[in-house]
Amino acid sequence: MRTALAIARKELSIYFTTPWAYAVFTAMLAIASFFFVNSLYEFQRAQEMARTLGWERVPQEFRNLTDGVMVPFWTSVMTITLFVVPFLSMRLFAEEKRNKTFELLMTAPVRPVEIVLGKYLGGLGIITTTLGLTIVFPVLLSLLGSSESGPVLEWGTVLLAYVGLLLWGATCMAIGMFISTLTESQMVAALVTFAVLLPWMLLRGLARATEEPLRSFISHLSFDSQLTGMLRGVLDLETPIFFVSVIFFSLLLSHRSVEAQRWA
Repeated sequence: MRTALAIARKELSIYFTTPWAYAVFTAMLAIASFFFVNSLYEFQRAQEMARTLGWERVPQEFRNLTDGVMVPFWTSVMTITLFVVPFLSMRLFAEEKRNKTFELLMTAPVRPVEIVLGKYLGGLGIITTTLGLTIVFPVLLSLLGSSESGPVLEWGTVLLAYVGLLLWGATCMAIGMFISTLTESQMVAALVTFAVLLPWMLLRGLARATEEPLRSFISHLSFDSQLTGMLRGVLDLETPIFFVSVIFFSLLLSHRSVEAQRWA
């Protein structure tokens, strides 16, 4: 484990000593800001409509800031992550192969499982930092917002939503790292990762066009369906088990891929 942590520290130092990570941080905050302001605008419109036409004409979710602003914002962050992760995960193995340092790594007295875990922990650190930056928005809302019935935000829901987003980011990173083990082209790794994650997230839409029991099965496999409950403050143990299973399976595939290349 000590070797894996050393590799993770090296990966994080590479991320944080290049402009790439800061460009991703800036892009994440800029795009997230746009969706946060848009959610606030829609919430204000709903409040004005309620004052004019009555609360019965306004959807239930617009009656508090957590459901009216933060839940749509987190759904947007989930979608942004879909675009960010391929560009963070693509270099984990593909860059080593392109720079011909992968062969040196394979001849070093380091086990494949330590290489895979080390690189994954490094990738996990950078995606956690990226998603963690967005917590500034609920903090701002809590400091500047107002409510007549108590706290502005339901912090239990906020924390559960961020656990869900971290599970989502960790899952995307594990899948992206596996794909990065298969190629020496970073761009190919990024595009294939996106091509895998996007349809997987949209499976719920496909499920609507099918009949039971296929509908329930496809919907169960959808990232979107699994995460919706946690983003709304509802914890179903099936959700973390689902994401941890996908992470474990992706790491297992990465390990097999690295091991196979070591003996090739």
